[in-house]
Amino acid sequence: MGKDREELRLLTPEEAAERLKVSPETIKKWCREGKLRGVKVSVLWRIRQEDLESFIQDQKRKHEQAWRDSK
Repeated sequence: MGKDREELRLLTPEEAAERLKVSPETIKKWCREGKLRGVKVSVLWRIRQEDLESFIQDQKRKHEQAWRDSK
């Protein structure tokens, strides 16, 4: 799969949860709260691969900043 197709890939909450080692319910909650960008198709949540990667990077930056601020 090319880079463009990979970025457009839609993940299920279960797939995203597996990557982050959290429950699918947590993924759905974060989507509802706007913490993680997701698309709701009827009653099903889907998360773009690109949005999951952005979420991971944002969380990493927040964690690193908090660690620096604590010193």
